[in-house]
Amino acid sequence: MDPTTDNAGRPGDADTARSALEALRAEIAKAVVGQDPAVTGLVVALLCRGHVLLEGVPGVAKTLLVRALAAALALGTKRVQFTPDLMPSDVTGSLVYDARTAEFSFQPGPVFTHLLLADEINRTPPKTQSSLLEAMEERQVTVDGTPRPLPEPFLVVATQNPVEYEGTYPLPEAQLDRFLLKLTVPLPSRQDEIDVLTRHAAGFDPRDLRAAGVRPVAGAADLQAARAAIAGTTVSPEIAAYVVDICRATRESPSLSLGVSPRGATALLATSRAWAWLTGRDYVIPDDVKALALPTLRHRVQLRPEAEMEGVTADSVINAVLGQVPVPR
Repeated sequence: MDPTTDNAGRPGDADTARSALEALRAEIAKAVVGQDPAVTGLVVALLCRGHVLLEGVPGVAKTLLVRALAAALALGTKRVQFTPDLMPSDVTGSLVYDARTAEFSFQPGPVFTHLLLADEINRTPPKTQSSLLEAMEERQVTVDGTPRPLPEPFLVVATQNPVEYEGTYPLPEAQLDRFLLKLTVPLPSRQDEIDVLTRHAAGFDPRDLRAAGVRPVAGAADLQAARAAIAGTTVSPEIAAYVVDICRATRESPSLSLGVSPRGATALLATSRAWAWLTGRDYVIPDDVKALALPTLRHRVQLRPEAEMEGVTADSVINAVLGQVPVPR
């Protein structure tokens, strides 16, 4: 088969998909100012069929970012505000008795969507947090013994506030490991903040993305074509060994009590391949691995208490590892 055609015989699908996803980032920028790394991370997660944990203080456009992504992709999106009284059935759905038929019928919960925004996920107890585990891993929900598949594509974007811990329930390591990427959403630069205020002064309404000019520029077909192309991205034995060496080095770091697992290594390989394809290559280079190491690994390691007291961060440990592990030539 000609490598420029897909299974449906449409020429140039991979190139068309790459162009559409590049346009996607520009489209989101119409609503969100100065968060290009987070936008790129969300696109990478979609290509890898992974999920994202967004961390940032309130007011840095985390919710707007997700809504703009859904609008630019023509995907369905739902938002769940995670609170201490939220029940698992409030997320997954439940059986409801119908008096007219004298039977129970399944009422789908908000998880049955393409893009689920789990807002402030660490504000709900572990029982409700765990209701997302099956959805994130198996892409289905089981209620009363019956598995129900979720729509495709399906992406969970969970947010949490890094500075407020009162009344929160930190995500356990097992659930953190289910997120492909942990993206930090920083405060904007001075110029970006001026641009935000200028837009609002000109009448920008974050609740009306259509009025802001955000239009669908990519869809499920583009994602499918992109994923097929990424599956053909070449990974040399040297690159695979480089990924393994990075992850093994975290397990030997004196600052960490928990290093990156083999699942983390496969995640880093997947995100590196997606980034290589997005940048126009059909093979992975060490720079691709370095570019995705922080967002892919920072939530998969655990600092020792004494290192944390000394001001060591997960990012600083991973950066140190990247500086120590020999780079293949």
